[in-house]
Amino acid sequence: RIFKGEVEFSLKSAMVFSAIIWLVVCALGALPYYFSGQLNYLDAYFEAMSGFTTTGFSMFPNLDNVPYTIHFWRGFTQWIGGIGIIVLALSFLSSSGSTIMRLYLAEGRDERILPSIKHTVKIILYIYLIYTGISIILFLMAGMPLFDSIFYSFTALSTGGFAIYNDSIGHYHSLWIEIAAMIVMFLGATNFALHYTILRGRWREYFKDIETKVAYSFLIFGTVVVAIFLHPLYGSASLRYSIFQVVSALTTTGFQTVSGAQILTQWMGLGIFMLTILMIAGAGSCSTGGGMKWLRLGLMAKGIYWEIRSFLLPERARVPTMIHHVTDMVVDDKLLKLIGLFVFNYLLIYVVSVIVLLFYYPNNGGVLFEVASALSNVGLTSGLMTSTSPTVTKLVFILDFWVGRLEIWPVLLSVTIAMNMLRRTLKRRSKT
Repeated sequence: RIFKGEVEFSLKSAMVFSAIIWLVVCALGALPYYFSGQLNYLDAYFEAMSGFTTTGFSMFPNLDNVPYTIHFWRGFTQWIGGIGIIVLALSFLSSSGSTIMRLYLAEGRDERILPSIKHTVKIILYIYLIYTGISIILFLMAGMPLFDSIFYSFTALSTGGFAIYNDSIGHYHSLWIEIAAMIVMFLGATNFALHYTILRGRWREYFKDIETKVAYSFLIFGTVVVAIFLHPLYGSASLRYSIFQVVSALTTTGFQTVSGAQILTQWMGLGIFMLTILMIAGAGSCSTGGGMKWLRLGLMAKGIYWEIRSFLLPERARVPTMIHHVTDMVVDDKLLKLIGLFVFNYLLIYVVSVIVLLFYYPNNGGVLFEVASALSNVGLTSGLMTSTSPTVTKLVFILDFWVGRLEIWPVLLSVTIAMNMLRRTLKRRSKT
């Protein structure tokens, strides 16, 4: 209202703005935790960043004693973060089409439901609101109290994973609640463009889409492997424990029906390794989930197939590079290059974070698991990261939450610009 003159954002400006605004919003979102007197400001900021980035790690030492008002704020931050701070703001603010498009892209979304970004943003919000209502009804029907149903609708649909109780969804010991949670988690992890297509009556597109094929391949393979691994421990219940944790990891939600101590001991080995891989794989593109995303993994697999096929065919033959993602989509070398660079940067950040944490926790399996959970905005925990953890490890996790939610590029750009500015400042001082 004050600055009425419109300013056109370049993509670079939009990316830097997006990266900074997430830090600022989390700084403000930490205040309720800090003023409650239950957390110091660093832990409060950790909680806020974990909430808004829909990660799900918590600094509260005992969730059972947290007031309802704080729980509501925790759930609501994840609901906001699921749709995206910038996307939610763009639903209400008026600006030029090019600026809206660049801000939309800067928050890690690169798909349109309609040609107009403004209309795309509004449709995403409408779908999100409808699914929130459906989620509340599902949890109520499964036997949850009203407040719990609202809270878990916020945190399941946003694939956030915050819980009201220390033992997460396992607190209820209810198969129906677990089924309701898995349905809502998959709703949140599915591409909004695909939701829109299904809601318009083209439901067959769901089964033709490359993301669906990737998701269910991971789901079936992961569930079978983990269930076989857990069978000596849980017997006939191994399938129930396996499928819930696999869905939670694959959708990057972070709900648990087993404790962190059990994951760190009984699941150590193939179980914890499989969950780590699933968390890194992540959810659907243009969804509330994190990780590398099903679309990128599907394109990488297709790219390998196309490259091998090109070696087998005559030199002049052209290999068709087309996939089905909502519609038929031609894949060029530039897109595959960007995906390769993203995956490289993701793994580089993952390795650096693991190295830092290993200085403080000499537990390879636990550290690999926790860092994958942080960087992919999951929140599944083995109990390694708590309010008593060293400050350095908390800062690393905060950075991982931030980087993972914005899909790396805005943060790398902002850091590069900041370093260049610092270098120029130091040069000027050295000359004077």
